[in-house]
Amino acid sequence: QAQLKESGGTLVQPGGSLRLACVMSGFKNPFDAIGWFRQVPGKEREGVSCIKTTDGLTGYADSVKGRFTISRDNAKNTVYLQMNDLKAEDTAVYYCATRGLGGGNYCLSPRPYDYWGKGTQVTVSS
Repeated sequence: QAQLKESGGTLVQPGGSLRLACVMSGFKNPFDAIGWFRQVPGKEREGVSCIKTTDGLTGYADSVKGRFTISRDNAKNTVYLQMNDLKAEDTAVYYCATRGLGGGNYCLSPRPYDYWGKGTQVTVSS
């Protein structure tokens, strides 16, 4: 059974850094992208960053460009999200997800993703 498990979320002060990890297991069908998304109560889930498994192409939301970096360790079946210079508006539950084959280069839309983790809470506050 395909599973994704996020970790690394915690309380951090503004300007601080965190690294989230997403461990993937049990996948029998291939996927072409892995994404990080976030959601706050009352708002839609939004794409934060993604990486395509075919060519390593990455995508970032405008709000996190230059601050967040996505990376992948194939040997550990893990995708990371390094988050620097965190701001209060980065507070959210962060989810990782995988997208099946056939998606395009744009990988920030959550709709095509079909396997999701349960999320990890990131709170940025002084």
